[in-house]
Amino acid sequence: MMENISDSINAYIEYLTSLGKSKHTTVNYKIDLTHFKGYLSNQGITDVREIDTRAIRIFLSSILGVGEAKSSASRRLSAVRGFTAWLCWRGDITEDPSLGLKGPKKAEALPRALSYEQIDKLLTEGPEEGSKSFMRDRLVLELMYGAGLRVSELIGLNWNMVELEERMLRVLGKGDKERLVPIGAPLKKLFEEWRDITCVDGRAPVFLSAKGAERLTVRTVDRIVLRAAARAGLHGVTPHTLRHSCATHMLENGAPLRVVQEMLGHESIASTQRYLSITSDQIKKSYLEVHPRALEDEEL
Repeated sequence: MMENISDSINAYIEYLTSLGKSKHTTVNYKIDLTHFKGYLSNQGITDVREIDTRAIRIFLSSILGVGEAKSSASRRLSAVRGFTAWLCWRGDITEDPSLGLKGPKKAEALPRALSYEQIDKLLTEGPEEGSKSFMRDRLVLELMYGAGLRVSELIGLNWNMVELEERMLRVLGKGDKERLVPIGAPLKKLFEEWRDITCVDGRAPVFLSAKGAERLTVRTVDRIVLRAAARAGLHGVTPHTLRHSCATHMLENGAPLRVVQEMLGHESIASTQRYLSITSDQIKKSYLEVHPRALEDEEL
């Protein structure tokens, strides 16, 4: 007996409704499955028993081929999977043709980078002047941007890993791999000031907790960055945002990929190449999100 695809889709939507699915969900499923039915009809497929894996795969390829977003293709595949699984459960087909099919890989989100103006604002207005932690917070922020350190690398620094005369840090990265990271004159000065009031032993951690008994924690570094960003009027800033900004600004200023790779401790240069996708326009957009009236005042 022929199982008409249109009738099966209507029955499936009724089934979803009986399960209490929202109207929004059922409407979207019907739209996606109607699209699928139209494709199958063009291929001469009108019986659900004729739907096979190849037909579904080509259907997805056709969606991407006309320029639809990968997220749309993934959503349509989800609708088709639900439909064919239901057909199999009901006994209309003997095997589910969608099993094993994978949707298109989602585009990897680009790391966020702050604009130069935002970085300047964060470093100058972020640390709370007059507070006991002012010098520490300022050094933490400058280090994460100026040296591109990960949080774990920052809190793992000992004073015997800081070579101020050579303006170099010996950093333990992932897998305890050591690398040398250069620092600029401003960072050297901040280190000297911090050393004069905290360093009692060359093997001691550079950053200790408020009680001075143990290393600074990841959570504390997160709070330092969040508080500083809030005071500077910035939102969505994390410690890793500063590392992203460091890499992006280095590349924008002509630093070779290999140099940035070595400085940040990336095992693969592909990780570093991601920063090439963060254009000046994207950084400008990030700036305008925080300063929406900037264009009224000046050309960026």
